[in-house]
Amino acid sequence: MAKVTIFSRIGKLISANVNAMIDAAEDPAKMIDQMIRDYTNNIREAEGAVAQTIGNLRLLEKDHAEDIKTAQEWGTKALAASNKADEFRAAGDTANAGKFDNLAKIALNKQMIAEKAAQATEPQIASQTQVVNQLKDGL
Repeated sequence: MAKVTIFSRIGKLISANVNAMIDAAEDPAKMIDQMIRDYTNNIREAEGAVAQTIGNLRLLEKDHAEDIKTAQEWGTKALAASNKADEFRAAGDTANAGKFDNLAKIALNKQMIAEKAAQATEPQIASQTQVVNQLKDGL
């Protein structure tokens, strides 16, 4: 039993000395300086995340604009092909009129595909915009 008490007391003495050395090593100014460095690094990381999210939003907006432009171009092509088919039909050339009618159908189909792609990105843009605004406010 005496051994347990001696070892226990030695253990407490060593623990107390180690804690005293740690307390003496801690400099409040150094601790605050380290905390400031940590917070500064966290802010930089947050700014990087916001910048990347804004970049993703800009890419989505660019894709959306391209889809709208593509849809308009296909609509113009469909109208031109339909008008050309009407000209051939008025001249009595039904074979060429049929070819241009088919081209107009293909152009309309591609226009609808581009419009659907544009509509599909709209909810993503809205949610991404909301996330960007929240991140900016949080920053």
